Amino acid sequence: MSTATESRAVIAGEGFSRVAFTQEALELLRKLWAIHGPLMFHQSGGCCDGSSPMCFQAGEFKTGNADILLGVLALNDASGEELGPIDFWMSKEQFEYWKHTKLTIDVVSGRGSGFSLEAPEGKRFLIRSEIIEFPTS
Repeated sequence: MSTATESRAVIAGEGFSRVAFTQEALELLRKLWAIHGPLMFHQSGGCCDGSSPMCFQAGEFKTGNADILLGVLALNDASGEELGPIDFWMSKEQFEYWKHTKLTIDVVSGRGSGFSLEAPEGKRFLIRSEIIEFPTS
């Protein structure tokens, strides 16, 4: 896996990133941003495509008390100019299972869910997780 870009830590009391994005994911996100504008991710629980992160136009997926914001990616274009933030949300129920993991968002060939913006591109986002012990401060 290539070098990953870290998201900004947002959980109260945590000073470390829980979510990172591979260069391949960043390239696809730049393309999707150019087509759809500002973006967001949501990771629900469950099986099938419910276990893949879903990419939406920002605000298209309504989050609420059952969700937790895990990180915010500052997306830049290929020349380094800032495009804007991409929030990464997860259901609190799923977070309970994955709270000891570092998530890296990657891209693979193949169609994922028809609801996620990358589906027409013949690609799908995929989470690669690593169990780690997070710092306590």
